[in-house]
Amino acid sequence: MNWIHRRYCGSPSWAAFVASSLLPWGLGGLDLGDQVLEVGPGLGVTTRLLAGRVPRLVAIEVEEGFVATLERELGGAVEVVHGDGSAMPFDDGRFSAVVCFTVLHHVASPALQDRLFAEAFRVLRPGGVFAGTDSLPNLRFRLIHLFDTMVTVDPATLPARLEAAGFGDVEVATIPRRVRFRARKPRPAGA
Repeated sequence: MNWIHRRYCGSPSWAAFVASSLLPWGLGGLDLGDQVLEVGPGLGVTTRLLAGRVPRLVAIEVEEGFVATLERELGGAVEVVHGDGSAMPFDDGRFSAVVCFTVLHHVASPALQDRLFAEAFRVLRPGGVFAGTDSLPNLRFRLIHLFDTMVTVDPATLPARLEAAGFGDVEVATIPRRVRFRARKPRPAGA
C-alpha cells in the first residue's frame, strides 16, 4: 500500500465506516460458525471487529509488517499467520467461514484472485461460507491506489469465477462503489 492508502485505511473515519456500514452490509444475516479465517486483514480494522463476533479467528496476511503489528496489538486474541491467500498453509476443511474485505483488488491478477477463491474453497468445511466485499473503480479509488496494485473484480463475472472454484449458492450484490459476495462450499450428496 502506498502512503495515502495506508493513511486512509488507518483513519478513524475508515474505521467508523467499516463498523457502521461495510461489515454489516458484507456479513448481515450470515452465521460464520466457530472457526473463521480472514484473508488480508491489512491494518486490522475488520479484524478487531470480527474478533468480538466469532469464537475463533485466524488472519492470514502477506505483508510482514502488518503481521507483526497485528500480533502485537491483538495480543493473542487472533491467530495471525504470515502467508499468501493464494497459497494458504492450512489443512483442508479447517474453517467454518472464510472472509475478506477490500482485499481482492490488492491481488495482482485475476488468475491469482481465482487461486485465492480455490484456496478459500479448499480450507472451508462442507457447508462453510466464503463472504466479503470489495471496491468498485471510481476516480477517488484510483487516486488512492496510485502506484499500488489495483485489480478490481467485475461483479458480472464474479459468480462464474466463484462457481469455477467449486462454490454454490453464489450471491453477488452491488451498491455504489462496492461489491459484496457470498458463496457456500456444497455439502456432499446425502450429508
